[in-house]
Amino acid sequence: MFCWMEYMESPVQTNVEESPQVSPVTPPATNLSATFWVPMAWIAGLMIASFYPMLERLVNQWMNDDDMGHGFFVPVVAAYIAWQRKDEILSVNLTRNYLGLAVMLYGAVQYILGTIAAELFLTRTSIVFSIAGIILFIGGKQLFKLLAFPIFLLFFMVPIPTVIYTAITFPLQIFASIVAEKSLMLLGIPVLRDGNVLELAQHKLSVVEACSGIRSLLSLTFLSLVYGFFFDTRPWMRTILLIATVPIAIAANAFRVSMTGVLYEYKSEWAEGFFHTAEGWVIFMIALSMLLTFHRFANWFSQGISNARSQASQEPLT
Repeated sequence: MFCWMEYMESPVQTNVEESPQVSPVTPPATNLSATFWVPMAWIAGLMIASFYPMLERLVNQWMNDDDMGHGFFVPVVAAYIAWQRKDEILSVNLTRNYLGLAVMLYGAVQYILGTIAAELFLTRTSIVFSIAGIILFIGGKQLFKLLAFPIFLLFFMVPIPTVIYTAITFPLQIFASIVAEKSLMLLGIPVLRDGNVLELAQHKLSVVEACSGIRSLLSLTFLSLVYGFFFDTRPWMRTILLIATVPIAIAANAFRVSMTGVLYEYKSEWAEGFFHTAEGWVIFMIALSMLLTFHRFANWFSQGISNARSQASQEPLT
């Protein structure tokens, strides 16, 4: 019996010794990349071919419209934010989601309707919806959640509709004119305001659309979102920073118009040309500094409230 068992075991042992040890094989990373990048490449190629006329006009507006000078940076920043999440993106389990196909079709329909109606905002935002649809269709909800924020930022590369632009800029022009009038009068400079026109002693200052502050408001809003993404993970703080950009940008622009009125009164050549452009950049940097200062103050204030609550919870009840 012992000999029979020994005889039966020896072939098994021989097979174990002769056959190589097989380790579990993990699928190579290229399979995951091919699953995503191959369909993404040809769909993106079709998109570029379809949207090329619109993209060409959009880039031309970035180059010639001062209000949209930040448009060049939007896709770059969005791509950088996506690159920061590359490890999470590569580890995502890709699943096909046909809701994304519906979003892609919606983007195509919006582009066609916008082209027929000559509505630039519809045609230009359709590419953002198409990109979102591609990500959702090929990668699924998990991948879409990782890329939702950089996709949302792409809306900032599209100029706002003319109707909304006019509705925003005119009140901003009037507000900046009123603040400049009050400021100049406090400084002892005689001024007469007629709508958005300031009549000085020797000059007439018109607060045109370019001086409404919409440019700094759009740029500062974009920077606020990006800054909050990188430097604060609390959603409520990001919301507060976004809301704070509106009064900061409006106040900074009103200060700029007031300074321009002062320069026109005492040194008119400093209120035109290069100096006027440089003044705008300086005021924008001041506004950005105000936003960063507000963030530090909000952190200090929230930390103080947290400490007070912590001390109150530790005190014994009498």
